[in-house]
Amino acid sequence: MPITSLLIANRGEIAVRIVRAARELGIRTVQAHSDADADMLAVRLADDAVSIGPPHAAKSYLNIDAIVEAARAKGVDAIHPGYGFLAENADFADAIEAAGMIFVGPSGSNIRLLGDKVAARQAADAAGVPTVPGSEGRIDDVAAARAVVDEIGYPVLVKAAAGGGGRGIRVITSAEEFDRLVPQAAAEAQAAFGDGGLYIEKLIARARHVEVQVLGDGTDVVHCYERECSLQRRRQKVWEEAPAAMLDDDIRQSLCAAAVALAKSVGYRGAGTAEFLYDDETRDFYFIEMNTRIQVEHPVTELVTGIDLVREMILIAGGEPLRLAQDDIAVSGHAIECRINAEDPYNDFMPFPGTVAGLTVPGGPGVRFDTMLYPGYAIPPFYDSLLGKLIVWDDSRDAALARLDGALAEFDVEGVTTTAPLHQALVRDDDVRAGAFHTKFLEQWLEREPLGEVKKREVAG
Repeated sequence: MPITSLLIANRGEIAVRIVRAARELGIRTVQAHSDADADMLAVRLADDAVSIGPPHAAKSYLNIDAIVEAARAKGVDAIHPGYGFLAENADFADAIEAAGMIFVGPSGSNIRLLGDKVAARQAADAAGVPTVPGSEGRIDDVAAARAVVDEIGYPVLVKAAAGGGGRGIRVITSAEEFDRLVPQAAAEAQAAFGDGGLYIEKLIARARHVEVQVLGDGTDVVHCYERECSLQRRRQKVWEEAPAAMLDDDIRQSLCAAAVALAKSVGYRGAGTAEFLYDDETRDFYFIEMNTRIQVEHPVTELVTGIDLVREMILIAGGEPLRLAQDDIAVSGHAIECRINAEDPYNDFMPFPGTVAGLTVPGGPGVRFDTMLYPGYAIPPFYDSLLGKLIVWDDSRDAALARLDGALAEFDVEGVTTTAPLHQALVRDDDVRAGAFHTKFLEQWLEREPLGEVKKREVAG
């Protein structure tokens, strides 16, 4: 049934983004919030709001019962989970449907299948999608892990079978490291996700991280082309681009076709992202995981395709079939996104919550800033440090880089230290401008010359 009212079970900039998309569709919005978020921007913009608990996420944004009860009390048709928190929690999706409401996302069964890295890998293999050499199933003991490593050789990447966000991941280059790090990874996975299962894959040392955006209605699936997300720190993306400039057209078509094949094979519904590693040297790509939600970096795809992905996923959840045929989707120009976090890049990225004393948002053609900030807003210390995303578009990558440089020069948040200086340094780096980077590039770049050392030199004159 068409959605007429929507509870947003998230916070920050993605909650603002959902409120705006729903408003354009004529949908009444109810913003769920913790006690610490009662004055956030999404609460101010939504038609209504409801508290779901204390500041700590475990008692609010991760509390399924509290969210479902709040949605019932407000009489909404549907719940949008955003990204993070419960967005990829199959039990949450099932609880919403059991309560007679719509979950704006894939089915619980899709989330269970694709949210488990081992099961997703097996689904990819069945769909004929290339995967990184590694374990064929989840691993629950050290002996089984050792047998896999003996077969594929070092170096390897050990990952948590459940969850994400860099938790439970270890790079292992020797037998000595194996004995120490595998138990560590299992313990961290158990603590973070309640599941100590692991899986192992061959480490591709200089890989690029490329992902494909898909939309499905449970029967048909289309792709909205790819993004490159190789600039990462501690396995967290900090800079994303669309399209991936280094891909040849034949590789691009194969990559996108693989993502569609996987999504179709499981009857995928909603917005999702298939993530791949791409080897520059061999020109091979390998599926690594599927994100069953809207991505932080979705705006770069929106800017190059002209498709409002959040609107489309709401319409699909309300029962509409895909409104887009593959031939209708094309890429125009180039877009780049910088994640702006409340962290001090000159001091090992120390979190820096505070009160926004002033805000200067860059403008002009092809400049977009998705944020939760406003002057006077006190940033709570309880959650992820993401403040917003600065996104630019232009007709070529070089032009987009120039536009981003100018936008970053204009951008300012008074009263809060942000990671904007990191992005200004990156946009002026010769290797970044040439597109000559990989998933380890940023960490190696920071090790060579930490931004704190650069600042000391500049101050010294």
